[in-house]
Amino acid sequence: MKQIPLAIGPDPLSTFDNYLTSANAAAVAHLRALRPPAAPVYLWGPPGSGKSHLLRALVHQRHAVGERAGSFDAADPVPWPWQPDWSLVVVDRCELLDAERQQAAFALFVQASDAGALWAAAGRVPPVDLPLRDDLRTRLAWGHVFALQCCSEAEARAALRREADRRGIFLADEVMDYLLTRSARDLGTLMQVLERIDRFALARQRTVTVPLLRQMLQEDAAETGAHG
Repeated sequence: MKQIPLAIGPDPLSTFDNYLTSANAAAVAHLRALRPPAAPVYLWGPPGSGKSHLLRALVHQRHAVGERAGSFDAADPVPWPWQPDWSLVVVDRCELLDAERQQAAFALFVQASDAGALWAAAGRVPPVDLPLRDDLRTRLAWGHVFALQCCSEAEARAALRREADRRGIFLADEVMDYLLTRSARDLGTLMQVLERIDRFALARQRTVTVPLLRQMLQEDAAETGAHG
């Protein structure tokens, strides 16, 4: 049995500074400047456009100045109790909110509004297309709405290079080319593949090369097929 070592180093903190998609500069600038009280914000875009990253960055920003924030995801169990010392509430993956969580999100929106706290939420589709109750959908669309775009190939390469450097991996250009032509190009998927190849190489005490990456992807495909 092969021992799989843990990846080196902690996961990087999601901040505005390490968000790389320059096409979304207007959304980042708006979020950076948010101070309570302010109109609510809703972010939408495809997987890998950085919606969750920006919500976490906003929470981190509030924590950095000594404030507290409530952070919720569509998978989190209810109830979602309001805390009176929160200066921010964020809700992620709004398109997946079921009836109970829609009620919880609506209540939090009202409580945050009454308290003058910031509100930010995110989903894969614009507010008008969210499969939610009308009162919640209307409130999500009420403030500033930003459509996010995925990063360019140059930005994906820069993000991979920086994360590889952080992990102590030498990522040759041919490895990068191979990875980008055989994997989804959203940052979330690419970072998962990089973490996987880090573990795979450590377990075999080998450097990261195209043959090693090819072997890993083939083994992943065979395992997926075996469980399909």
